Amino acid sequence: MSQPSKKTGDFSNTISESELKRIEQLAAEVTCPVPLNEAQRVEIKQRITERLVEQDAVLVAHYYVDDDLQSLALETGGHVADSLEMARFGHDNDASTLIVAGVRFMGETAKILNPEKRVVMVEDEATCSLDLSCPIDRFNQFCDAHPDRKVVVYANTSAEVKARSDWVVTSGIALDIVSHLTAQGEKIIWAPDRHLGSYIQEQTGADMLLWGGICVVHDEYRSRELQEMKQCYPDAKVLVHPESPRDVIKLADVVGSTTALINAVKTLDAPRFIVATDRGIFFKMREAAGPGKELLEAPTKGIGATCTSCGHCPWMAMNNLEKLLNLLEYGGKDIQIDSKIREKAVLPIQRMMSFAKARDVKMASKGNA
Repeated sequence: MSQPSKKTGDFSNTISESELKRIEQLAAEVTCPVPLNEAQRVEIKQRITERLVEQDAVLVAHYYVDDDLQSLALETGGHVADSLEMARFGHDNDASTLIVAGVRFMGETAKILNPEKRVVMVEDEATCSLDLSCPIDRFNQFCDAHPDRKVVVYANTSAEVKARSDWVVTSGIALDIVSHLTAQGEKIIWAPDRHLGSYIQEQTGADMLLWGGICVVHDEYRSRELQEMKQCYPDAKVLVHPESPRDVIKLADVVGSTTALINAVKTLDAPRFIVATDRGIFFKMREAAGPGKELLEAPTKGIGATCTSCGHCPWMAMNNLEKLLNLLEYGGKDIQIDSKIREKAVLPIQRMMSFAKARDVKMASKGNA
């Protein structure tokens, strides 16, 4: 069985450390919009609301974009969720145009599941370090070298990488699907996040070859500083997304997807929470927590250190109200996916969705027993 890979492991046959540094540098060079004042915010939101109705469009926003876009999505009949739920909502909603506030792969996923609809991004240039770390030509070579393995890829990948896979998974269902495949005797290729892959491997005992990508946000959390913060707030629960390094995950009270972490804030009886994921999630966490619960950002790369993201994805931060209004008033580029790629990419996504539905039915039946 393959041994769990760590940050210091050899991923040179997938992506080199120098390439990861280049991606981190790209993230550091992103220019984020200037914040709006309250008068600007009110005026722009009103104009956007009118244009959404005129254009039969709906706004779907990821948990990690800024508060203004999340609140506007909810106020205008849109949705705030993870990438798969964003696409699902778009499928179920009657609007002919889906406007995605997030990063590129989210728009692609929405288009894969909704080919008949127009899908546009609030910010065309918003990408993802995990997506960038897994180029299709290199990934194809890696898969070709291991034809006996099932290919399981995280949702944070391009349409082309999804099309090469057997399964697409989210962080909320990855453990269950990998456990299912392992029980069937399957060996696995996992891409692109090394930390999430290592966590899944440790939890399931699966035979996995891990790709070497990282999320520039979650890779920055540090266990020593988190331990010091825990000592300062001994009554706090620590919530960690599994894209974080292994030593950070070990300090968690709850490890889970964005949705799982939001639910933890709602259900756990604690006065405060230290949160190791993108701070954009605080918008929905505050709503879930209600009064009396404090949310604290987990530390990144040590006190006083410079960092690429400091707890917020720079590409997510590129999305804002002004860009959304500009898109609605002057138009933007539609997400286009080659039909052959889409036909292949939709299959592993549908496979995951069918698995999730069957799992939920099984859990419900056990609950009623």
